[in-house]
Amino acid sequence: MELLSAAAAAVREAGSMMLNRELSQEIREKSPVDYVTGVDLAVQDFLKERLCCLSSNIGFLSEEQESFEWEFQSSVWVLDPVDGTTNLIHDFRHSAISLALIEGGKPEAGIVYCPFSGEMFTARRGSGAFLNGTSIRTSDSARMADSLLSVGTAPGNREEVKGTFERMRRIFERCRDIRRMGAASLELCYVACGRLDGYFEEHLKPWDYAAGMVIVEEAGGTVCGRDGLPPVFLPDREIAATNGKITEEFIFFLRDGQGGEA
Repeated sequence: MELLSAAAAAVREAGSMMLNRELSQEIREKSPVDYVTGVDLAVQDFLKERLCCLSSNIGFLSEEQESFEWEFQSSVWVLDPVDGTTNLIHDFRHSAISLALIEGGKPEAGIVYCPFSGEMFTARRGSGAFLNGTSIRTSDSARMADSLLSVGTAPGNREEVKGTFERMRRIFERCRDIRRMGAASLELCYVACGRLDGYFEEHLKPWDYAAGMVIVEEAGGTVCGRDGLPPVFLPDREIAATNGKITEEFIFFLRDGQGGEA
C-alpha cells in the first residue's frame, strides 16, 4: 500500500520534532492534567499538510484541532500528534505519534512511531502487523497468572479514583505484575508484539487507540470494551486489548469478578 508507506515516512520525519526539548517546553494547560506543547502543534501542522498532499480525498481529524465532527463513515486520517504529552514534558521518553486511516467506520491501517526508541509499528487490515518491517505476533500466555498487564489510571477523571484502583487491585492480585506507561498507542503496540499480554484504560478518544487497535488485531489479538463488544468510535471509550487468549478472564476481573459491572 503506497499510501501507507508514504504516510509512515512522513510520520518518521515528524518524529524528529518530538526530540526538540525547547518545543516540548512550550506548554499550554488545557486542564489541570491535560496539556498541549509546541511539539503537538508542530507535528499536527506538518502531518496535516503532508497527508493532504498524499490524498485530498481523505479527511483529517487530530486531537489538537480547534473544532471537528465525529464522522468516521468516510475515509479519514485520525492523528494523535503526541500520545503521552505528560511523558514528553517530563522527558520520560515514552511518547509516540499515532496515525490511523479510518474507512467505513473502522480502522484499516495504523502507524505508531516512538522516536526515542526508533520503533515504528505498522499494520494494514488483512496484511499483518509489523515492527520496523518485521512481522509481530501477540504472546502465548493463556492465563492471567502468567501475564504482564497494563491498566491505565484515567488521570482526567479523578472522581472515579476509588473504582479505578479497586479494579487495578483485582487485576494485580491475579496477574504476574502491572505496568502503567501513560501512552495508550504504545501500550496497545506492546500487546501486539508480546511485551504485554493485556491492557485496559477508560476515557480514551479515537486518536488514542484507533491505530493501536488495528495493529493489535492484525497481530492476532483482540480489542473490545468490558462488555466484550468491539469499540465504537465515540468521544469517550474504554478499551481492553489482549493477546486473544486471556480476553474472557481479563474482562471478567475488569468487571467485578462476578460478571457484573465494576
